[in-house]
Amino acid sequence: MNVQHFLLRVDAISVWVGKASAWLIIGLMTLVCVEVFKRYILNMPTAWIFDASNMFYGTLFMLAGAYALAQNAHVRGDFLYSSLRPRTQAMLDLLLYILFFLPGVAALIYAGYDYAALSWRIGEHSTVTAEGPPIYYFKTVIPIAGVLVMLQGLAEIVRCVLCIRTGEWPERQRDVEEIDVVAEQLAHSEYVDEEAREAAIERAQNIEKAARQRGMGGEIEP
Repeated sequence: MNVQHFLLRVDAISVWVGKASAWLIIGLMTLVCVEVFKRYILNMPTAWIFDASNMFYGTLFMLAGAYALAQNAHVRGDFLYSSLRPRTQAMLDLLLYILFFLPGVAALIYAGYDYAALSWRIGEHSTVTAEGPPIYYFKTVIPIAGVLVMLQGLAEIVRCVLCIRTGEWPERQRDVEEIDVVAEQLAHSEYVDEEAREAAIERAQNIEKAARQRGMGGEIEP
């Protein structure tokens, strides 16, 4: 297995977990809709609904961390970063990964394991009601998410090393992106010819125009 294959394999794991956990938003939406019906129509509110919705969303948020890292989608102040050469970017990323990422995520895994183990030992439940939902399943997600983020982070460190050696960022597994984001990337890329850049911008403008027409109830031009 060469290095590039390893990187893409780790990306694939992170993307799969991220897409699988995205289905939790359906469960969260269903939970909230049922609770709204019970609370305002039947006048039968559920005491532990807040805890349950937090666990749904918290699980989604934590498991999506590795996916966001694999897609290079975490927020960064790139007003200077984007103007740097790839090799300089990689050196900066590598330094930050070593100084902050590795210790922070390692601490998350260590502490998360302790939290989850203790929660399982005492059979922890929500204390909002006498029969609140169990919490130990939710706390188990903490070290699991940490391991996934650590695995993806190690892949990103390897990417940094390869970029420092070659001067170019290695390929990563790409997922769907919003068309306006793609158009903006093409518009600011020096490696795309003018015809492709203009075509991408035109497609983005057409999609935005069609969306506005739908919002105003107008007909969409062919």
